[in-house]
Amino acid sequence: MRWRQNFCLLYSSFLIGLPPLFFSIIIFTAIIFPPYEVLAEQHTLRAANAGEFSAKLIWNIEGRVAKAQLFVKHDRYRIEHMGGVRTDLGYAGVTIVRLDEQKVWYIISQRRMVVSVPLTSEYLLPFSVTLEGETSRTLIGDSLVSGHPAVLYEVVVENQSGQREQFFEWVDPERDVLLKLVSQDRDWFVEYGHVVLSSQPDYYFNPPLGYRKIEAQEAFIPRG
Repeated sequence: MRWRQNFCLLYSSFLIGLPPLFFSIIIFTAIIFPPYEVLAEQHTLRAANAGEFSAKLIWNIEGRVAKAQLFVKHDRYRIEHMGGVRTDLGYAGVTIVRLDEQKVWYIISQRRMVVSVPLTSEYLLPFSVTLEGETSRTLIGDSLVSGHPAVLYEVVVENQSGQREQFFEWVDPERDVLLKLVSQDRDWFVEYGHVVLSSQPDYYFNPPLGYRKIEAQEAFIPRG
């Protein structure tokens, strides 16, 4: 079945005039962000409750550290990558994540193109101090995150499969804002710096006018 789905995608790219190398962007997506199994309704609600803010974003996924400017508006967020994301169609300087549509949009300005792929699990950035599936929280004490005063906690969460994961969590005590989250069980962390609580314009979270939109229904990663 998988080879048939891949063939259909390749054939579709031929029909719309895109080179087969187009699918390297889909492979890139699958490598960095594993396939999304179940869209967590609780996460969507927590994202909606996060309100609106902007921040400097640093995150690490399995040894890959990236930096970006982040803009959040309830159930959607915009990531402006430092240096862009390299693809065979050019550099995607902006990624827009839409939880409401379960989509991720790569904005490739050089080609005036938007590549739409299914939402993937690692793009579910945590914004709420209270974590999904949280079962316990232990206060460690006062700390600093990039020179900003914070309170450090150890937090244990449990997912729907019963798997437990432990985190260190740094929180801005005055604004009750998540500043940094580090997993103790895997090579993953996220950090928000220079957090500014402010209203964000709607157009930040929509594709630019006049850009061609390409839909990719499947994302596979070659093995071996």
